[in-house]
Amino acid sequence: MQMEGSRLTRYGEEMAELDIDAMLERYRDRAKAVKQRPLPPVAGDERKAFIEQAQRDFMDFAIIGDAAWTMEDGVLTLTVDLRPKES
Repeated sequence: MQMEGSRLTRYGEEMAELDIDAMLERYRDRAKAVKQRPLPPVAGDERKAFIEQAQRDFMDFAIIGDAAWTMEDGVLTLTVDLRPKES
């Protein structure tokens, strides 16, 4: 994928307008949605698997949603500080 102006292209085909701040906001929204996701009527191993998947989904979305970004020479870099916050 390459940047041409503010358009994202892949193999010479225009894909979409690139708005990184909006993309990161969508990841934050997805993390919130996972936290609010109702537990389906499952029990036992299926319940445990659902909860574990929801925890992984939340972590993945929250990490990306917390990223800072830079764009240099058409290369998007997401930076995620995983250090514990100081009290």
